[in-house]
Amino acid sequence: MIRPELRALAARWSEILVACAVVLSGGWLVLRGGWFFAALGGLVSLVGTALLIGAWRRLPFRRQVDAPGVVEVVEGAVRYYGAESPGGEIALRDLSEIRLLRLRGHGHWRLGNATGEALLIPVDAAGAEALAHAFTALPGLDMGAVSTALAHVADQPDAVRTVWRRPG
Repeated sequence: MIRPELRALAARWSEILVACAVVLSGGWLVLRGGWFFAALGGLVSLVGTALLIGAWRRLPFRRQVDAPGVVEVVEGAVRYYGAESPGGEIALRDLSEIRLLRLRGHGHWRLGNATGEALLIPVDAAGAEALAHAFTALPGLDMGAVSTALAHVADQPDAVRTVWRRPG
């Protein structure tokens, strides 16, 4: 009943649309009158604004699945099950750097640890949006910079960009 392109657009922006609905609901409560509803509406609007900021930063991570393989984040470890290339697993506590690179026309995350091991994960793999939640646990990571780099990975020809290094 809904056209496929509209369904895909709504799916991509669904988190932002829900956050906007929460902000608008808070504004509606503020206008109901009285200090109780004003305070409650203000609180709901603040929660909606926080949800909106998080959804906006995670938006570049939500992509159409165009690469083979599946990404999982389970118990503090990132796992990639590759279909054409070997997969692997790396613990978040062992990560020393995250790079975003473009290989053969496709963006890839390169997760490296201090011993030199690395895990390459296509940004368009199924489940890759879970990396946004995993990356927020890393100390000193600027999610805004990561989101910006991810949004512009298609513009850069075969480039490497370090988006995070473990402090110290």
